[in-house]
Amino acid sequence: MPVNVYATARGPLARIAEPIAQRSRAARHQRFLQLSGATPALRILDVGCGTLGLRGLAPELDVTGVDVAPRPSYPGPFVRADATERLPFADDAFDLAYSSSVVEHLDPADRAAYAAELRRVARGWWVQTPAYSFPVEPHALLPLAHWLPVPLRRRYWPLGAAGGWEEISLLRRGELAALFPGARIEAERLGGLAKSWIAFRAP
Repeated sequence: MPVNVYATARGPLARIAEPIAQRSRAARHQRFLQLSGATPALRILDVGCGTLGLRGLAPELDVTGVDVAPRPSYPGPFVRADATERLPFADDAFDLAYSSSVVEHLDPADRAAYAAELRRVARGWWVQTPAYSFPVEPHALLPLAHWLPVPLRRRYWPLGAAGGWEEISLLRRGELAALFPGARIEAERLGGLAKSWIAFRAP
């Protein structure tokens, strides 16, 4: 099921970026299937699932969604919970914790707790986040926006596709590696530059 990555974005930048984002998402999903060997026998927790999340890409998999917001239309098992606090699951309750484009939205002070919960509830992890080193901020679709001090970023942000202000803080490779020690860190590249980071550990 195709998912419109920039469905809530505004302006021409989103229309231009959408085909690129769709191709990138499809390639990333294939990489996820290749690395994880995911089958319906694998129990997966999608942390920060949104309205569809991994289920929108792979409805045949055994996926439980978790989000801080209510998701009444989520097409599968769903638990409303905050991953920066204790998730309502036992240790190693899942084979794999999956979390795509979530960690950069968290307050940096909360990221260690989020990562600890993913590591606690699952034997393996797949965590994807946009790379700080890529020159286009992927939420606002603005060049260099994430490299600016917050006061300047606030003034620049309304020119982009994101709409309302959100203090997003993109991660460097070393920051993701520190949150998930022992994980394999891969770069998803666009034009030779790291567009996003993927931290993976097999179940």
